[in-house]
Amino acid sequence: MTIKPTLKLPYIDLAASYLLEQQEILDICDQVFKSGRLVLGEAMWSLEAELSSYIGGGQVVALRSGTDALIIALKAAGIGPGDEVITAPNSFIATAGAIVAVGAFPRFVDASDDMNIDPTLIEAQISPKTKAIIPVHLTGRVAKMDQIYAIANKHNLVIIEDAAQSIGAKYKEKKSGTFGSFSCFSAHPLKNLAAMGDAGFLVINDDKFDANEIRQYRNHGLIDRSTQESWGINCRLDVLQCSILSHRLRSLDKANLRRRQIADIYTKTLNTELISTPKESEHEFNVYHTYTIKTPFRDQLKQKLNEAGIGSAIHYPTPIHLQAPSKKLGYQEGDFPVTEKLAKESLALPVQPHLSDEDILIISSTINKILSDF
Repeated sequence: MTIKPTLKLPYIDLAASYLLEQQEILDICDQVFKSGRLVLGEAMWSLEAELSSYIGGGQVVALRSGTDALIIALKAAGIGPGDEVITAPNSFIATAGAIVAVGAFPRFVDASDDMNIDPTLIEAQISPKTKAIIPVHLTGRVAKMDQIYAIANKHNLVIIEDAAQSIGAKYKEKKSGTFGSFSCFSAHPLKNLAAMGDAGFLVINDDKFDANEIRQYRNHGLIDRSTQESWGINCRLDVLQCSILSHRLRSLDKANLRRRQIADIYTKTLNTELISTPKESEHEFNVYHTYTIKTPFRDQLKQKLNEAGIGSAIHYPTPIHLQAPSKKLGYQEGDFPVTEKLAKESLALPVQPHLSDEDILIISSTINKILSDF
């Protein structure tokens, strides 16, 4: 089947998203630059309070990236050389990279069909060196946190949520970011709540960890301009990004609802004879950071979509355990069969909120036509 490239529906179109709020963003830039306060301004404190209210509790620390949040959470939990942390290999490399950055060892557990870590496989990987579990809420779907919490509680392990893709998502009526002692969020430009550059934040849900110490740590350990109380680093989130995130937080629920509407159209119109679409249980509220289908014809489908002018994306085609740095960890191909199958069959479709129903129907219809030839 040959398809003429008459369409222009990219997987990501940040420029189109910006045009929908161009004047608001320009006004924010103007206000921030006129204020003369670009670092550690009132906008940061306001954003932290707004995020705490939105997520439903916990103390929030605004940071330069979601990776900073992961590293700082691990450090705050006292995790370092000789320790092991359980996580999934089908994620962005930052999750395992943060574990390695503090000197600990990532202990991988395979995914289940929902693309999140399989709780039934976790206990077999717990050793006397295990100190924490980092479940990754992949694609905007919260992992099975009731089962993970029970395991962590039984073995006295810290839970650090990698909630980078899941702000606003729920599991059994609890929001992403409220399950772990720490929860780590990214506000990278591609995320549901997006800055205009790198950004992230940490949520501290356990009172035994001092949020003020972490706030000092992100600012060189300073308590004022000239007084250092401890060693720290610079991973502050600048005022401009804080202001933009405050603005976008007000419309996040609406944007997440639109993503869910788009997902519903895909699910109802895609031919599921040759592809698998995301399934959502009654107790789940997925915010569809990505709408990811699975098909053994993934590579052919992606090529044909590209020829038709429709963008798509393959997330994590090489799982973390098969990346070059992981050779030292002792893993090899075949260790995590579900993850490796997902790497070969998963394809993410456009799901940005600015897309129209007609756009989604065109994408769905094109996929069905392409698959009819397979």
